[in-house]
Amino acid sequence: MFLKRLLIGMVLGMILGGVVAAILVQGLGLAVTTGSTAVVAYLAAGATGLVTGLVAGKPVWAAEGKIEAGLKSFFGMLLALGGLFALRTWVHVPVNLEALKAGAGEIGALPAVYLPVLAGVLGGFFELDNDTSEDKEKKEGEGAKVRVAAKSEDEALAEEEDLEDEPAAKKRR
Repeated sequence: MFLKRLLIGMVLGMILGGVVAAILVQGLGLAVTTGSTAVVAYLAAGATGLVTGLVAGKPVWAAEGKIEAGLKSFFGMLLALGGLFALRTWVHVPVNLEALKAGAGEIGALPAVYLPVLAGVLGGFFELDNDTSEDKEKKEGEGAKVRVAAKSEDEALAEEEDLEDEPAAKKRR
């Protein structure tokens, strides 16, 4: 169950990140975001984190999901911005996606790489954080299966005597 939810969240996030990356690369022609287009990179990462928070885990349209989705989208935006900063600052791995017409450069400069990665990680976290109704029922069911040990006859007789002695003690006062 754990692995299934993790994979669902990661795939959903990667799809969302891929859609935003396709808009940037094919729609706006920003295959590489360096220099003056770095602001666009951070705006795209923030928007991707925001949308991933609204959709992954408990979506915004689910019953009782509006507040949770709002919080996830806010923190998803912050985490995506921080993640992009980390990728651009410390990860210097060159990638060549010119065959896909998506540019060449470091991971932090290619929206076709960093947006799906960031959204996939966020989607996985948000999906793992989501407690479904099936999980709640299983947890409640496990709690209800409490075993009571059978009392021996001596213990049962001792309890009965204690119960009988209590009213007599109260009457004496």
